[in-house]
Amino acid sequence: MKYYIIAGEASGDLHASNLIKSLIQKDKNAEFRFWGGDLMQKVTSQKPVKHIKELAFMGFLEVALNLKTILKNIRFCKQDIKAYQPDILILVDYPGFNLRIASFAKTLGIRVVYYISPQLWAWKEGRVKSIRKYVDQMLVILPFEKAFYQSHSFESEFVGHPLLDAVGQLDPINRDAFLKSNGLGEEPIIALLPGSRNQEVEKMLAIMLSVRPHFPGYQFVIAGAPSLSETFYEKFTDSKVHFVSNQTYDLLRVSHAALVTSGTATLETALLNVPQVVCYKGSRISYEIAKRLVKNIQYISLVNLIMEREVVKELIQEDLNEKQLVLELEKILQGHARKEVLADYQELRARLGGSGASEKAAQLITQSYASKA
Repeated sequence: MKYYIIAGEASGDLHASNLIKSLIQKDKNAEFRFWGGDLMQKVTSQKPVKHIKELAFMGFLEVALNLKTILKNIRFCKQDIKAYQPDILILVDYPGFNLRIASFAKTLGIRVVYYISPQLWAWKEGRVKSIRKYVDQMLVILPFEKAFYQSHSFESEFVGHPLLDAVGQLDPINRDAFLKSNGLGEEPIIALLPGSRNQEVEKMLAIMLSVRPHFPGYQFVIAGAPSLSETFYEKFTDSKVHFVSNQTYDLLRVSHAALVTSGTATLETALLNVPQVVCYKGSRISYEIAKRLVKNIQYISLVNLIMEREVVKELIQEDLNEKQLVLELEKILQGHARKEVLADYQELRARLGGSGASEKAAQLITQSYASKA
């Protein structure tokens, strides 16, 4: 079969690449065309139609400023799908773009699969109408999402979270070799995961690094995003602040604690058993708009949302400052609070439904297509 896959962000690139691996195992005649990143390119040996570096716009203001580019990409994507004529269109999160493409694909009679649901339970719940109208198959990765869709008279399939597979497939790490190859010392590491977008990273690193004088016995290491060049990070590094590129999982596995910008990275950090403080500070305009649109959501991190209680501390907007960050980081470096977080992480794993999400998703996709053919 011919598959057309659209992932617009780094997390989507990861999950889509693992889905592709499983689809290849299930469908020996699989052909792919995709929007995505380096991981999808690696497993298909093909270049993306559009790379995620050209697609990732975050926040209301950034989207508004790049609206012309976004609309141009939508037009181009429609033309490309029409020319390729796939059997199945697989959409990976990225709802503002992907739901527009879903409606177009249905006019061509193309089967539409959504893998990794948009977070409609948080905001823009009205988009469920579009899901019901344009999506043939919804595969969800968070345990509460199935019930959410059932409450809107739409059936979905819970396949488990693909990060469990991504983390579970890692080879054992040699800590000494990792430290040596990256020029790191023996002091315990506090990992800094500041996000993946230029402005976001600059803002978050300035705040995260403000705590450094309070922790002289630790070394701070920045996890570089693949979407940004290494030279971009040079202004933040010195003899006490280090940088590693494209090694986030390995960095976390040798770290004692982490400061993490809200997003998928909070769940990755938890699954790698690293106590963390979740950080978020967006533009005032974007934050005020989001605050008015988000419904009935107490938390911003996936860890707390899945656990339905505060497992990791979230510092948002004005609460994200040097004083608060020092206080919360001190708590998780040792003692009871640290042990409590690590124990909660084990429960988190159990709630995520076990391994094999990508394989389950591929099985459901191929079986469903065969039954409708």
